[in-house]
Amino acid sequence: MKTHHSRLRLLPLALASLAALAFATPAFAEDPAGCARQFEVAQRVDMESFRDYDLETWLAGHDPRAVTVFASGAKRIGIDAIEQALASHFANREAVWSWTELYRVVDGCRSAFILYDTVYEIPRIGFRQHALTSVTYAHDGNKWLSIGDQGTLLP
Repeated sequence: MKTHHSRLRLLPLALASLAALAFATPAFAEDPAGCARQFEVAQRVDMESFRDYDLETWLAGHDPRAVTVFASGAKRIGIDAIEQALASHFANREAVWSWTELYRVVDGCRSAFILYDTVYEIPRIGFRQHALTSVTYAHDGNKWLSIGDQGTLLP
């Protein structure tokens, strides 16, 4: 028969195990190299899902509070407003989106910034837009989410 004292001896071991689990989760880990690798995937998925018209994946990579300032100067606040503004891109599936990374900063597991040289074309109507596009990401403790996007027209 176990006594109350034998349970007390197990308490420190149980608490240590719980603490180890808690600090092993991404929300508590401060692993800059791991976050940098995770960011590499997140930014690639962000760009490729937009290019490939994968709305569900693209939306999943954005904070609900995201802000977009288009190269035209138009702004949209909140992922629902951004989705509405980009509805034709995902519905028509005819734009050609290309990008070249120019610069990036990843601040541990907190924030990241990336600058791209981008081209958005709709050949059918002769539309071509060349821009610098900057994207700011925040880490929510589990994954990177795009929170700010701004375009600046280039000649």
